[in-house]
Amino acid sequence: MEVAIPQPSERLPGIAMAGFGQRVPAPLDIAMVAHPSVTLLVDLNGGEGLVYDAHGRRERGSAVVGLLPGDLRIGSRTTEAGQCLQIRLSPVVAAAVLGAADELVGEVVPLDAVWGRDAGRTEDRLCAATSWDERFAIAADILCRRLEAAPPLDPEIAAAWSRIRAGRGQVRVDGLADEVGWSRKRLWSRFRSRIGLTPKRAAQLVRFDHAARLLAAGEPAARVAAVSGYTDQSHLHREVKAFTGATPTAVARAPWLAIDDVAWPASLAGLPRPCSTFSARDHSHRVGA
Repeated sequence: MEVAIPQPSERLPGIAMAGFGQRVPAPLDIAMVAHPSVTLLVDLNGGEGLVYDAHGRRERGSAVVGLLPGDLRIGSRTTEAGQCLQIRLSPVVAAAVLGAADELVGEVVPLDAVWGRDAGRTEDRLCAATSWDERFAIAADILCRRLEAAPPLDPEIAAAWSRIRAGRGQVRVDGLADEVGWSRKRLWSRFRSRIGLTPKRAAQLVRFDHAARLLAAGEPAARVAAVSGYTDQSHLHREVKAFTGATPTAVARAPWLAIDDVAWPASLAGLPRPCSTFSARDHSHRVGA
């Protein structure tokens, strides 16, 4: 697997991208781990490279993965080396770029179902690009224009989400309303209507994400529970099981998390470096294994 990442940029806060390509045709079947973002998976093989299996149905082509997608597996065909552009949108950004984030919770839908008629043209432009640099530039330009054209989101909702993320889910959610200057009822209602989760559930997801990455980095479950804000190791076990259906030990070995070491370095700031099977090369901001 080869992974490409764009140069660091502050042009699009709340958006991260990575390109994935198989060097040789090979079976690929990876279970996705819940993450506090809405994910766009853009198939760069004309709708024939990416395969996803969710809710008992098997689909091909580009897709949008909402928060808490459940039992989702991502794969590719074995007859050709596939390529895929993955774009992570914070729920706040997703609400603007896609026009909705709440309707996507627990769902995996084709890209054109939420992107509209521009989905095909976007895919064609990305497929025709001859380098990852060009693809990242195309995607950044399109996302920037969609953000600029979108109506602004309530700053109180954005501030509440930012506070939850900054605290790695360890926040007093009852105090969020006071921090943003809204009543608790108003914040809960507006937050859920735009993000799709209550502030409490959003904090649980962010806390789980932090814990999962510590587990993937090789940290003992007991320590992960202590530093991530869980009551004890049993509490961590229950939460991990609820989000993934797997044990903390299994999540620690998840290939989806192992690749984060190189694909999403910004999300790992301040965390131990995972013991990944992927190695980095210092040229053209491309990494591979």
